[in-house]
Amino acid sequence: MINNQKVKGAGQVPNRKAPSGISGFPVTPLNENGTIDENALARNIEFLLEEGLESIFVACGAGEFHNLSKDEFESVVEIGASVVNGRVPFYTGVGGNLSEAIEKAKVSEKHGADGYLILPPYLIDGEQEGIYEYYKAIIKSTDLNAILYQRGNAVVSKETLEKLVEFPQVVALKDGYGNMELNIEFTQTFGDRLGWLNGMPMAEVTMPAYLPLGFNCYSSAISNYIPHISRKFYDALLADDKQTVNEIYEDVILPINRIRKKRKGYAVALIKAGMEIVGLPVKTTVRPPVVPVEKEHYEELKEILENALEKYQPNKKLIT
Repeated sequence: MINNQKVKGAGQVPNRKAPSGISGFPVTPLNENGTIDENALARNIEFLLEEGLESIFVACGAGEFHNLSKDEFESVVEIGASVVNGRVPFYTGVGGNLSEAIEKAKVSEKHGADGYLILPPYLIDGEQEGIYEYYKAIIKSTDLNAILYQRGNAVVSKETLEKLVEFPQVVALKDGYGNMELNIEFTQTFGDRLGWLNGMPMAEVTMPAYLPLGFNCYSSAISNYIPHISRKFYDALLADDKQTVNEIYEDVILPINRIRKKRKGYAVALIKAGMEIVGLPVKTTVRPPVVPVEKEHYEELKEILENALEKYQPNKKLIT
């Protein structure tokens, strides 16, 4: 695919502003033979942009980051950069073993990304010194913006974060850990120095708790297939419209979250199922160890979405 995105000029000072609002985390569509469906990826990213999402993150958790080869990763980044084309902040996912993370950071820079989300490394739990050195090596490898992902075996302390914010590339922290005491410590200590992203599973569930702390951005899995409902929810939350927030919780968010928790890997597989149900160009094909959504759960999700789209109608009808 031809890469025609706006390339940042040599010596240009990066925009260090962190993403805000609702961030889109596209899946990586796979054909039935397991190869990447590049046209579907491009169309799905365009759909998110048309729906007004404020930033795009490709090849992250929802994009099956750890299941992409180096060539596939570069292909996804190139396509994403070409489609986004500077319209919103464009980020990638890097992580895993250190040498590969640095290589992917450089690929992201090559294709004009604004930055990257640093996913956790391998299985070993590192000491804070080791986590710091891991982050530092990736951050210093490029001048791109870096977002730290607080989850798994990459949970930083306040003291470690104090050292990491000395690097201007570090623009935000995304929390997928859920320690609210630590989040309060962070936001009170660092304030506006960092952007704060809610990265908890099904982030709409916890966003009312995160918003008062200063978290003004979240990654929305359901935005891949019902972005207008995620938007309506967030607008209601910001407007303190408790009735609308509660209705969307009851009709959409909590029922989908209950299905998501029924099987491991549904954090990815259920997104693809939802996209297929509403008629977006994606198959439910995933790569092991993730498994497709079971038929019973697929039908449950379909009923929820059909009812939701009847009550919260989008600008254009998606159900096929």
